[in-house]
Amino acid sequence: MSVAGKLTRDGWLLFATRCSRMFAYGLLSVVLVLYLVDVGLKEWEVGLLLTLTLAGDTAISLWLTTTADRLGRRRTLIVGAVLMVLAGMVFVSTGSFLLLVVAATIGVISPSGNEIGPFLSVEQAALSHIVSDERRADVFGWYNLAGSFSTALGALAGGLIAEASQHLGLVGAAAYRPVLLAYAGIGVALICGFAFLSSAIEPNAGHESRPAIKAVLGLHESRRTVLRLSMLFALDAFGGGFVIQSVIAYWFHLRFQLDPAMLGTIFLFANLLAGVSALTAGWFARHIGLVNTMVFTHLPSNVLLILIPLMPNVQWAIGILLLRFSISQMDVPTRQAYTMAVVRPDERSAAAGVTSVARSVGASISPMLATLFVGSAGLMSLPFFLAGGLKIVYDLLLYRAFSSSKSSVD
Repeated sequence: MSVAGKLTRDGWLLFATRCSRMFAYGLLSVVLVLYLVDVGLKEWEVGLLLTLTLAGDTAISLWLTTTADRLGRRRTLIVGAVLMVLAGMVFVSTGSFLLLVVAATIGVISPSGNEIGPFLSVEQAALSHIVSDERRADVFGWYNLAGSFSTALGALAGGLIAEASQHLGLVGAAAYRPVLLAYAGIGVALICGFAFLSSAIEPNAGHESRPAIKAVLGLHESRRTVLRLSMLFALDAFGGGFVIQSVIAYWFHLRFQLDPAMLGTIFLFANLLAGVSALTAGWFARHIGLVNTMVFTHLPSNVLLILIPLMPNVQWAIGILLLRFSISQMDVPTRQAYTMAVVRPDERSAAAGVTSVARSVGASISPMLATLFVGSAGLMSLPFFLAGGLKIVYDLLLYRAFSSSKSSVD
């Protein structure tokens, strides 16, 4: 039976909220910096605002996700959507740097088009509650693909709305305010969508209640497992930070003098391949296990990453890059499914939140170093070698630590 046939009403709602939210993030990412400059912020103020946005999101997300299984997942999701609406409305209403900083730090604003806030971690935990263990990786694969496509559509819509506003006579910051209003409006729709979720997504639904156990960051029995996973995921993200998309694009521009149009075309196909690759993860997981799928698809992907700067010409480099993207995301839904499988139901939101924050911290350090390396003629290929090498170490450590666990083969 198809994944769609396995989804309950709550499952369809969670997919709908994911698509709506990622559409809103894509919508805003295209115009946010342009809007902030037009309302009068200096470049350094914009940079500081974006940094504080990400820092605030990490703190707020950690707090919400580690308390979600005690306070209620539906309630936590609604709180996140309210913060999204408030941030959108403040950004529409004022050009005050101080007020914008407060709104960006406390609220939910995505400057990059990527997932932000408590939503991803709590929705993963909720989905894990309402789908069978053997279908979890398949559902997460479709969940990730739906989000990626929604972000792309949102980015397109954001540009079209801003352009249409200019044609209607709106100038400067006013041309971008309809996008911010749409962002806040989608937040209102999310509040309504989350309010219709049933109690089946809550941690105790369908599970025997347990005596209260002292928890740290929402974790008790699974604390050691989540700590080990967090350290490994942080290492993987640190390696991945050396080869974020903008760094790879910059490398291709310097090495082969590719123009922005060609780079955009390359990464259009690369991201489509990456999204589709996530869908095959479930099939592999059912046949060889979650950990084996994570490791055995990730290892060749990282070898290909190391090979890219060693290619003799641009055609070969692009070919290897696209081949790498075609298998690079197969570990994502399996990683998410495995994290949900090795913790208790009432720890799933916290586990997803803690591991997500660990990845965010790991990934925040390396891009600055990568940019410096790429800008140096003698070191420009070093980010690929560092990223591939660190990720291979991560794969080997992960396999050694978790390959023998029962959930690795379930």
